Amino acid sequence: MRFEFFMAMLPPTITQQEKSITIRNGKPVVYEPAELKQAREKLRAHLAKHVPKKRFTGPVWLGVKWCFPIRGRHRDGEYKATKPDTDNLEKMLKDVMEELGFFKNDAQVASEHVEKFWAKVPGIYIVMESLEDD
Repeated sequence: MRFEFFMAMLPPTITQQEKSITIRNGKPVVYEPAELKQAREKLRAHLAKHVPKKRFTGPVWLGVKWCFPIRGRHRDGEYKATKPDTDNLEKMLKDVMEELGFFKNDAQVASEHVEKFWAKVPGIYIVMESLEDD
């Protein structure tokens, strides 16, 4: 099974790594700042439009292209070699995909390819393929 789509949007630049810690009753408490919650909700809203009719149940290959709006003297299609890091971007994306039912658990992503670019049309391109026969 193969499933692919493009979400035209400004990709989030805040990542899962940016959780904060506060002290309550003498104990550390981890929380999501408002900006991180907004980024998660934005991803959820865009991804919700693309949930597959049938959830992936076995091992999955996931390909993601993060297309960030061009800044400065960068060109369309040029690789983006600045923050945020791809591994940090992927964590929140896969967590939200799991919540929405793309797959039962993001641990099913057995293979992945992630790239980030500067682009005239910002957004996130996602392709998923089952690694087992359907």
